[in-house]
Amino acid sequence: MRKLIAAAFVTLDGVMQAPGAPEEDRSGGFEFGGWVKPHWDDLLGEDLGQLFGRPFDLLLGRKTYDIFAAYWPYQPADDPIGSLFDRVAKYVVTSSTEPLGWRNSTALNGDPAATVRRLKQGDGPDLLTQGSAQLLQALHAAGLIDEYRLKVFPVVLGRGKRLFAEGAAPATLKLTEAKTSDAGVTLATYLPAGPVVTDSFATEEPSALELARRERVAREG
Repeated sequence: MRKLIAAAFVTLDGVMQAPGAPEEDRSGGFEFGGWVKPHWDDLLGEDLGQLFGRPFDLLLGRKTYDIFAAYWPYQPADDPIGSLFDRVAKYVVTSSTEPLGWRNSTALNGDPAATVRRLKQGDGPDLLTQGSAQLLQALHAAGLIDEYRLKVFPVVLGRGKRLFAEGAAPATLKLTEAKTSDAGVTLATYLPAGPVVTDSFATEEPSALELARRERVAREG
């Protein structure tokens, strides 16, 4: 079975909308596009090189696909990411019947979870997402994401499309790797670790402080 890796740039408050440029995605009146570049450094470039250095197919939502298709095919031939994205297979989860003009693109129509589940069960390299907030929320809810590769930037935006929106499926994640860049960006890898577990700091035997409190309350009766 193919592994599904969710790779995303996110702010401290979980926003992932328009990280690359001001004009990338202004939907919803978003005004903060381009919040990644001021914090970019060599460590982030190296990490991205490792992510894209192994075989993968892209899995995208239609909005992100349209943004990518309007940009990457028109970059210089020696642009490493542009040529890579042009070459790999691109699977696009969409309800639209509009044709996909970027080469090596395949539309996945129907229920997002069901179509991606079938795609994972087939042959091929790992599936890698970029952007695609709405799709990621559906895949998270269905338990289809095998690994989260997050770049968490020291920025709070207060609004915008989020990785985990209100009502996201409760889950526990296990941190398996973490690095911090000189610019304060945390590069973290998480794996799903089952349902949320709750507990209490209260003990069966009351502490000395609690016993004293109870005694005081009893005296003041």
